[in-house]
Amino acid sequence: MKKLSVRDLDVSGKRVFVRVDYNVPLDRTGTEATVTDDRRIQESLPTLRSILERGGSVVAASHLGRPKGKPDPAFSMAPVARRLEQILGAPVKFAVDSAGPRASQAAGQLRPGEVLLLENLRFQKEEEADDAGFAAALAALADLYVNDAFGSAHRAHASVHAMARQFSRPAAGLLMEKEIDALGRLLIEPARPFAVVVGGAKVSDKIDLLDHLIARCNALVIGGAMAYTFLKALGHEVGESLVEASRENEARDLMTMAAVKGVSLLLPEDHMEAKAGTREKGRPTGSPNVSAGYVGLDIGPKTVAAFTREIGKARTILWNGPMGKFEDPSFAAGTEAIARAIASSSGFTVVGGGDSAAAVKTFQLESSFSHISTGGGASLEFLSGKTLPGVAALTDVTL
Repeated sequence: MKKLSVRDLDVSGKRVFVRVDYNVPLDRTGTEATVTDDRRIQESLPTLRSILERGGSVVAASHLGRPKGKPDPAFSMAPVARRLEQILGAPVKFAVDSAGPRASQAAGQLRPGEVLLLENLRFQKEEEADDAGFAAALAALADLYVNDAFGSAHRAHASVHAMARQFSRPAAGLLMEKEIDALGRLLIEPARPFAVVVGGAKVSDKIDLLDHLIARCNALVIGGAMAYTFLKALGHEVGESLVEASRENEARDLMTMAAVKGVSLLLPEDHMEAKAGTREKGRPTGSPNVSAGYVGLDIGPKTVAAFTREIGKARTILWNGPMGKFEDPSFAAGTEAIARAIASSSGFTVVGGGDSAAAVKTFQLESSFSHISTGGGASLEFLSGKTLPGVAALTDVTL
């Protein structure tokens, strides 16, 4: 999948609308809200600088949080504009609207090399409705369109989908390009063995991903709370652990498919369990079963060893979802061990965004992975074989 790149556009003297993903966490306890994790802003800088250094100006736009289609000061992009200005090292103008007369005036005053950040797109209900009129109003602010918001590419929203159709050559930003290339590499001729390591809470969140990748991978490693649905389907005792009873048949079908296709499917051999409803530090089960009245909250040492051995064989690894309740230090050991095992691989390693990316940051392993996706939901849908509206709307390039 190849898309027209921002590098292919003649941006000199042009205003370029760049849809970015600045949906970042804020600390609102001080007199001014501040950005607490600016990774998504940092990831957008190569695209912005590519435009600015070639004589273009930037009209950047993003959503932030869920303001429900109306202005809400708690979700203003103003703190993001301040942080962008700091890390870009150049002035960033801020428009108090995302469209309309004030936004038009601010965009019209831009000179080559300048940046304008619009107010939260979701302050307008038309954004999430993929409204053509709102898309046209946004398009009137610029000469060219670039989408660098992979994290929003699975949403058919006005700035992501309908707006791209207002331009003859909508292009991908450098982050979008990097995401498509890295994730596409997992689907098209990955170096083998290819191991898929999944965790997280629910089978329902990952079943489409597993169904799509079971025919493409050599090993499937399943941990986290979702593993208890598989273990229950095999007849194991799972205590009070989370189980999606309605998904047990799908779990059985997936295990059968793995056997038919010769895919190694690994489930936890032991757990760290704690009494339900307490704050116990946990104890090892020594077996795949969880005691009555207890909850499995992390994989145990036997499982860590087995998963690590399988990961060590792989030349391509996708990791999506923690192995347990890693945000609690008492139950972070399993997730950290698996993160370090993948990070130490000499193969091509991809983290599928969301909680996995948060875990990598927690364990300070960000530089040890080949690619960490900025889009949790978007990466899941992409790797599940679904069409992402924001990607489909961009200009195809024939190789």
